[in-house]
Amino acid sequence: MTPHPRLPLQAVLFDMDGTLVDTERLWWEAVEQVAGRPLTEADQPEVLGRAVEDTAEWLGAATGRPADGIARELHREFVARVRTGIVPRPGALDLLDALARDGVPTALVTASPRAVADTVLEALGAGRFAASVTADDTGRTKPAPDPYLAACHALGVDPAACVAVEDTGTGVSSAEAAGCAVLAVPSLAPIEAAPGRTVRDSLVAVTPEDLRDMVGYELRVMTWNLWLGGSPVDDHRAKQLKVILESGVDVVGLQETGGTAAQELADALGWHHHRAGENLGVISRHPVTARFGDPDVGFYGAAGVRIEIAPGREVDVWTAHLHYTPYGPYESAFDALPSDVLIAHEEVRLTQMQDALDRIAESNGDGVPVVLVGDFNCPSHLDWPDVEWPVTKAAERAGLRDSYREAHPDPDTAPGHTWSPIHPVHEDGSGRPEPQDRIDYVLHRGLTVLDSRTLVSGIPRPWPDVAGNDWPSDHAAVVTRFSVPGN
Repeated sequence: MTPHPRLPLQAVLFDMDGTLVDTERLWWEAVEQVAGRPLTEADQPEVLGRAVEDTAEWLGAATGRPADGIARELHREFVARVRTGIVPRPGALDLLDALARDGVPTALVTASPRAVADTVLEALGAGRFAASVTADDTGRTKPAPDPYLAACHALGVDPAACVAVEDTGTGVSSAEAAGCAVLAVPSLAPIEAAPGRTVRDSLVAVTPEDLRDMVGYELRVMTWNLWLGGSPVDDHRAKQLKVILESGVDVVGLQETGGTAAQELADALGWHHHRAGENLGVISRHPVTARFGDPDVGFYGAAGVRIEIAPGREVDVWTAHLHYTPYGPYESAFDALPSDVLIAHEEVRLTQMQDALDRIAESNGDGVPVVLVGDFNCPSHLDWPDVEWPVTKAAERAGLRDSYREAHPDPDTAPGHTWSPIHPVHEDGSGRPEPQDRIDYVLHRGLTVLDSRTLVSGIPRPWPDVAGNDWPSDHAAVVTRFSVPGN
């Protein structure tokens, strides 16, 4: 089984000023004219990559003049210079022509107003671009992600499969916040390289293939509690393999492995694996280059691996299982305990989570993305409006984001319940409905979420008539598709 390839290059999104055309200098001159003084390096954050209105507000605050009048004056000065002095940046037209030959759509994404952008488009050839987004087209402009998200929406493409070409830190922040890979070609202020960001001196000799190499890799991650290794279900190992194969995942964080499940599944798939204690394991189609945590961890705890998804591209993947009692949804639904008591009763799980977070912090290298999956046996503060569940809050404070909630922000329309597909009623024989909740997670830091879903195959029969179920667990799995930063 081969790893998923890079995401295909779906589009290239170009900034205008200083990237495609040499208008940064013209804009700088226009601001100097309106300001009535030479600009200095200290003025760059208020001038470069900013909308006309932003720079006008800055000048207005400094001079006491009305910002709207300054904005009109800036616009007139800049347009006059553009009409007489526009010069394409070196290599820009060659790259646009090469992308057109390869059938890669392009868009213009600028913080300039529509009137200025249309003047530039006319000079470059408007037919070179399938879409254009200006400061007039979104509620927020750069450094907010809105302009790049709007361009991707107009083209019908995924931001993670696009490269944005930018020349300012403001524009880079906008593109990266939208989830795009970035080619930075600094015009005046320097820009540092970073994961998912390539820096070049110019666009000369940049090719479509270079841009394809900047797009991230796809990584599909699953968390799955196997339910005592799967033993309550007949032919559970074969059914587990079927689920993994059909899901198309690359790495699975396992809980309740029954000791041998990780190795047996990995051997059957031809994958790599890490076993920790009698309960935890990770299996991966990508090579495991390091193992983290206590190899003899108890039934509850965490363990991790580092996997290499491509040369120079690694991701740390941890799996965790936290104690199941006291169980908050029962205490809320059956005992009507108030939120402060529910939070206080999370102490054991919070301690276990903090230990996992500490171990992650100790082992994680600079710039290496992290995924933490697991059965936390507690709800999320993102799902319950009245309870600040401390376990998920602790993960959030550590910089880990909930991939399912990123993909599905509204818990009312997408509850994402993972407990439990086989327990519609409580096991005590009372006939009370079993509280359904989201207690299994795929958290991350340093990746882009493409989508996330819960997974249950077939329609499992309820407990105790489960031996013949196609789904060999009492939990739903969670599968998240990520983009990992490219070269």
